[in-house]
Amino acid sequence: MGDGEPFEITVGDVLDLHAFAPRDVKAALEAYLEEAHRKGFTALRIIHGRGIGAQREMARRVLESKPYVADYRDAPSEAGGWGATIVTLRAAGPSGR
Repeated sequence: MGDGEPFEITVGDVLDLHAFAPRDVKAALEAYLEEAHRKGFTALRIIHGRGIGAQREMARRVLESKPYVADYRDAPSEAGGWGATIVTLRAAGPSGR
């Protein structure tokens, strides 16, 4: 990964941003959220790591920009604490599934 070539990921309820090159993280997260919403997921976990918080803040800016994101918060400690974000999506309409 990271060579500029597109690749497919399986869309489940967890996305680990460590799998992407830093320059691809925002686009990967946006595409993941769109597809997860389209597939009808309503609860997700985004793993961004703790570090200095740059990926966490970027992820939260993306989440704030999506009208189908109902809520997001730090994960409980057993699910990553502030190194992960729990996301609640609004249910997709009939045409979104």
